[in-house]
Amino acid sequence: MRRIDQNGHAPSNGGGLYPPAPGISADTAPASAAGPQRHFDDIVIRRMAHLRGPNIWTYRAVIEAIVDIGALEDYPSNTLPGFYERLTAWLPGLIEHRCSVGRRGGFLMRLRDGTWPGHILEHVALELQTQAGMKTGFGKARMTHEHGVYKVVIRTRNAAIGKLAIESARDLVMAAINDRPYDVAATIAKLTEMVDRQCLGPSTACIVDAATERGIPHIRLNDGNLVQLGHGAAQRRIWTAETDRTSAIAEGISRDKDLTKQLLAAAGVPVPEGRTVESAEDAWDAAEDIGLPVVVKPSDGNHARGVSLNLKTREEVMHAFAAAEAEGSEVIVESFIPGQEHRLLVVGGKVVAATRGEIIRVSGDGKSTIGQLIDTQVNTDPRRGEEEHLPLETLRAGDAVLLLLLQRQGLTADSVLPRGESAVVQRTGNMAIDVTGQVHPDIAEQMALAARVVGLDIAGIDLVVEDIAKPLRAQGGAIVEVNAGPGLLMHLKPAVGRAQPVGEAIAEHLFPGNGTGRVPIVGLIGDGESSLAARLIASLLQLHGQQTALACGDGLFLGTRQLSQTSALGYEPGERMLINRTVQAAVFETSPRHILAEGLPYDRCQVGVVMAMPGPEGLEDLYVTETDQMPNIVRTQVDVVLPQGAAVLNADDAEVLALADHSDGEVILYSLEADNAAVSAHRVRKGRAVLARGDAIVLVTGADETTLLNLSAPAFTELTTRLPADARPHVLAAVATAWALGVPTDLARANLLHFCVHSSTPAVH
Repeated sequence: MRRIDQNGHAPSNGGGLYPPAPGISADTAPASAAGPQRHFDDIVIRRMAHLRGPNIWTYRAVIEAIVDIGALEDYPSNTLPGFYERLTAWLPGLIEHRCSVGRRGGFLMRLRDGTWPGHILEHVALELQTQAGMKTGFGKARMTHEHGVYKVVIRTRNAAIGKLAIESARDLVMAAINDRPYDVAATIAKLTEMVDRQCLGPSTACIVDAATERGIPHIRLNDGNLVQLGHGAAQRRIWTAETDRTSAIAEGISRDKDLTKQLLAAAGVPVPEGRTVESAEDAWDAAEDIGLPVVVKPSDGNHARGVSLNLKTREEVMHAFAAAEAEGSEVIVESFIPGQEHRLLVVGGKVVAATRGEIIRVSGDGKSTIGQLIDTQVNTDPRRGEEEHLPLETLRAGDAVLLLLLQRQGLTADSVLPRGESAVVQRTGNMAIDVTGQVHPDIAEQMALAARVVGLDIAGIDLVVEDIAKPLRAQGGAIVEVNAGPGLLMHLKPAVGRAQPVGEAIAEHLFPGNGTGRVPIVGLIGDGESSLAARLIASLLQLHGQQTALACGDGLFLGTRQLSQTSALGYEPGERMLINRTVQAAVFETSPRHILAEGLPYDRCQVGVVMAMPGPEGLEDLYVTETDQMPNIVRTQVDVVLPQGAAVLNADDAEVLALADHSDGEVILYSLEADNAAVSAHRVRKGRAVLARGDAIVLVTGADETTLLNLSAPAFTELTTRLPADARPHVLAAVATAWALGVPTDLARANLLHFCVHSSTPAVH
């Protein structure tokens, strides 16, 4: 597989489908004396494509743009007066780009020495994405055979954002070249808004990132945070911090705070006394029955909105009821538990993270109102804001709970605090201090019990306790809420203490041990005539007892059913099958065009089969015109083979055989020539191969040989009459694939008979 360095960059020099852009090579552009400012026509972006799967550039999704730099082909960056200064002033973050130099400031070195706009466009687009909150490190710029036309490639997590980043980079670069004004802040603001609206939320993203680190593939299923981890029958689904193990009944129980407390109390878990109320008067009656002080809160609130604590008078309770009712749900009155609020995250029956809240105060300066102090001392906290990736919300001076809190201190939002005095402006909802390492085993046990009682596999439990390092009941602590789908940001970005690996904990919960959520995937490419091999392999896996999806040139199949008779080589049919929960194995045929235009529909495969090296015919629109460009395209199928998988290669094709070095897994060869020299050398290295020796198909491992079948035997008469005359390579490839997947030889033999008897493929002579 292509190796990506620790900064996300693939090597910039060396072989490739296209020659490196001039500015990326080791040579620098010739120096040129700065002359008068010349106006250049805008760079033209001819088209952009979203390569969603592994492709010729990398194994992740990229945007590939065809860029025509026009007359700028003759003007590298060091010949453009003031360009370097303007560009670096607008985007100082470019100093962090290592580029091919391999160290901080490497790109700026290239920029000073002289590089071309295609290369510059790549780095500017990446930097714009980074400034917008979507950091990606991979980019490429390569010349095509057409003068002044480049392929510019950037990694992106969202197609629309990636395309806008490239378009914006073009406009910014041209403004810097032609010494025009450019509103960088507005561009970044627009991209940031798109990132916030269209990318995965931080809670979902941390789980996906953790899964990716473990080699678990993922597919985003909607425009929101519904994500599939794994493939087919092995998949699991998450929606933010809820999973397909999260019971709808348990979620419903957690929303009903009264029912939750009843169930917890019945199980012996400490909870505050309280009940739901219907009016302000009813709230005061409940407070008197329970005993002051009390808490008034909405039954279905979040971020502690509408929650008022330590209420001691009728007036306070009446005002607190109005604030809680404004949140749109029922209102609860319950006894006030002295202590500090905490949030504990329980995953799979274990406490994996805990944070403690902090009381927020403002300090007077003798001239500013409390409302103004909130804006200057509280809302300037970089953790606060309306965006989803921020753990704390903006504090509103007109919030009813805040006004009540100030009133209880004899203040209003317009009060001016003398210098040296302070006021409390927020008591709840500020989970900022990590205390995971301090949780007492008794508290951890009680929290896990609470999650089990409600029925949640992932729960955010709100606990009030004086000291989380001491047993719960002895200090009069209590659980005040159990929440489904808890936010994870407070554990990922605490103000004090270490971030906790909550994404890893959830990934481990869904895929215990070394689980990866993968089903066997076979990827196959040839010279356009490889569908027969694909169908043979799919038939074999189906007979092996696995519900097998097949997407090939003959159509789309699920088990024995044909879903479509049109060619199914593209990304969409493949992804459709990997989403299907009944799929236990999959076989996907592809072509050079689909690798170039879309990428493969899977990230890695168990077996990658290359039957022949196709030619460049018909690929001119993709800037492929030469035969020597083809191996770099076809190697993508070998690049994605898993380390525990195998590449199955046609040893009779020297160009195919040369791809063996790119496999991370085993290499299994097949040949129609019993004395193939490459196979002989492979056997010396104890390698495996499948050979045709006369009418016999022979499996070899080093010096050992086993005859699988003899095509001249009467039992295989049907096989030889139904299959086309040139089908033998397909049979060898299918047998080698079966062997790579550990299918017993008896079953492989039976499959060939079964395929000919039951296949809908007509005989071809």
